[in-house]
Amino acid sequence: MNRSVLFIVRSVLAVLAGIVTLTITSFAIEAAADPLMMRMFPNALPNKAAISHNLPASLFMFVYTGLCVAAGGYVTAWAARRSPVWHAVVMGVVEVALTVVAMVSLPNVAPLRNWIVALVMTIPTAWCGGVLRAKQIRTAQPEVS
Repeated sequence: MNRSVLFIVRSVLAVLAGIVTLTITSFAIEAAADPLMMRMFPNALPNKAAISHNLPASLFMFVYTGLCVAAGGYVTAWAARRSPVWHAVVMGVVEVALTVVAMVSLPNVAPLRNWIVALVMTIPTAWCGGVLRAKQIRTAQPEVS
């Protein structure tokens, strides 16, 4: 196989690895946190639908989703090896596109504010994950005197 084709394949697989990472981690946290929050706050969160419309629950979701996107950016940067931050940002752009598709397909699943926050925070948090990995790479490389 041509070397440039291998680079492209690795880049695509790195972005996919990041998307899979953020999806699995965010769904896992949601699967654990939603029933727990409904049990802890039965009056404020009587059912799963109430969670996305409750501001404190939404803020909690934004925090863990941001961490999951940053983890996805980190994994993308790690898997790509070359241009780690650029790959993490591309993963963020792909996730924004997927979020727009979800927003258009499922508009009543969450309030518009949740969709907007997700769209606004995705690329910067993916970038943060890529920057973290890039800093680790620089720290690990020995200095040449």
